[in-house]
Amino acid sequence: MTKSIYGRLAGFIIKYWPYLILSTIAAFIFVALNGISLWLTASLINNILTDFNELVKQNNDLLTATNLSANDHLKIWTNQLILRQTPIDTLKVLCFTILIVFVLKNLFLYIKNILISLIQYKLITQLREQLYEHYLAMSLSYFNQRRSGILSSIIVNDVSYMRRAFATSFHKLLVEPINILFMLGLLFVISWKLTLIALLVVPLAGTTIILVGRSIRRKSRRTAIKIAGIMNIIYETFSSIRIVKAFAMENYEERRFKRETNNFFNLLLRRARLRHLSTPITETLGVIIGVTILWFGGLEVFSHQGINAEDFIRFVILMFSLLAPIKTLTHVNIDIQIGIASAERVFNVLDTEPIITDAKHAIEKSEFTSDITFQNVFFRYQDDDDRVLEDINFTIKKGQVLALVGPSGAGKSTIADLIPRFYDVTDGSITIDGRDLKDLSVKSLRNLMGIVTQDTLLFNDTIEANIAYGLPDVPFDKIREATSIANALEFIERQPNGFDTIVGEKGVKLSGGQQQRLAIARAVLKNPPILILDEATSSLDTESEHKVQKAIEMLMADRTVLVIAHRLSTVQNADKIIVVDQGKIIEAGVHDELIKKGGLYKQLYSVNLDHNASNNM
Repeated sequence: MTKSIYGRLAGFIIKYWPYLILSTIAAFIFVALNGISLWLTASLINNILTDFNELVKQNNDLLTATNLSANDHLKIWTNQLILRQTPIDTLKVLCFTILIVFVLKNLFLYIKNILISLIQYKLITQLREQLYEHYLAMSLSYFNQRRSGILSSIIVNDVSYMRRAFATSFHKLLVEPINILFMLGLLFVISWKLTLIALLVVPLAGTTIILVGRSIRRKSRRTAIKIAGIMNIIYETFSSIRIVKAFAMENYEERRFKRETNNFFNLLLRRARLRHLSTPITETLGVIIGVTILWFGGLEVFSHQGINAEDFIRFVILMFSLLAPIKTLTHVNIDIQIGIASAERVFNVLDTEPIITDAKHAIEKSEFTSDITFQNVFFRYQDDDDRVLEDINFTIKKGQVLALVGPSGAGKSTIADLIPRFYDVTDGSITIDGRDLKDLSVKSLRNLMGIVTQDTLLFNDTIEANIAYGLPDVPFDKIREATSIANALEFIERQPNGFDTIVGEKGVKLSGGQQQRLAIARAVLKNPPILILDEATSSLDTESEHKVQKAIEMLMADRTVLVIAHRLSTVQNADKIIVVDQGKIIEAGVHDELIKKGGLYKQLYSVNLDHNASNNM
């Protein structure tokens, strides 16, 4: 799993190879200039501490010597660059050279970092777009089985962790080892014996990095789950704030939120302890080695054996500078482990295949000409669930109004959801004009349908935008005409900004009846040949129901309609009524026939009459 994640992350990053190449070149130049700056800084200290005439003598000795080492050649190059006739001139050239080197070093550091930032933000944007696109492609069953807060957390938080871990860290894994190798090379040039002693820190620090990193990844997985749970609580509370306040549950929700945030705090604290423990351990190991080097190197300097004072100064400066990239690699591994935990969640989403997809040679259907037929349809939501529908058979002919009635939980809405392929049948088939729904492209199938449900979904946008949703560039007069047919024009014109009025999240600024009429206007504007009405008036008061019912009657004209009705008075004139109970069709016919049979339909109708009578009293 881990190898595939590393490979997939590299696949995302490698797309930006031009930026990677340029930033890598800048990184190489930065590393070289960094090493030069340290070497020159050591030369500055040595020049200040050493008599100038002695420096000149040492340089002349080097120029006339044979069998020069790599260290000697570097000294000659340094002296040619900075050594002048007087100590003041030499100091002036050395200071100016150090200034130039440091300016160039930081310039290339900036270039490297800005290119890496570009990759970071492109990566985070690409991942979020891909995740969002994938979410939209998933079937309804996917969202039914997962909490919205968790899905939101993956697209916001986990992608951010990945950006930080695998854009910056990817490059540091390339740059810092080069930095370390470059400095180690200089250290070997100065004294291979002391360098071998210094290398003792590497396996000790590496072991610390690996052990801490593994523990942090485990804690990061749990942390991501916790923050997703917190986001879900926030989403649920805010989206149900009316219920929370109606039941005076503010204190309960506060306790629930505090409990989750305290658990999250404890996880973060344990992860922080580990994260911040790695640096002191690595640095302490480095100081132990450094002190050891100071001891053995100092002995060589004082005894005039093995290494001189100038070389020892350079060695000490380079060795302690070596700790910085080692420390950086410690943090890089920690960031990577956090990112790996997030990447597992992100790729788990991306690897989940949509259940409802187009067939390989799906047909584009642009019109409805004959009928919709259910043939021996069985359905269950998941393989291990009980059947929701059993042996459903019926036909809706073009232009007919077919009503589905039955007690709550009978399977009516499930039947309606199968027609636009929100779900696929478990057994049997559904055909439209003789073609199986699975042979048609999902988009063209749904374009034939308008759906109005009891739970009206409006966006936090203008009235006009909500009505024209999915229909770009539609003329305003068509929108106005649709609202007139939906019996909505009057209340829209009373709004402070008319059609430009923002309806609020989920249409909260409008009444239930007004929301429903906007949904009907949306369906009118779409002008679909097939209409599905799922208890569109069940949650409304009598006055609103009357206005919405008139709008529905206008909408139903000259269309093929499947209507699910809670109030049976609205389906008496249907061409056909099907009674569903416990997932099975138990009665079918027109209103008068079903009343005469004296079965479940008559019982439901009688209950409805009594309910309506009590409401009108």
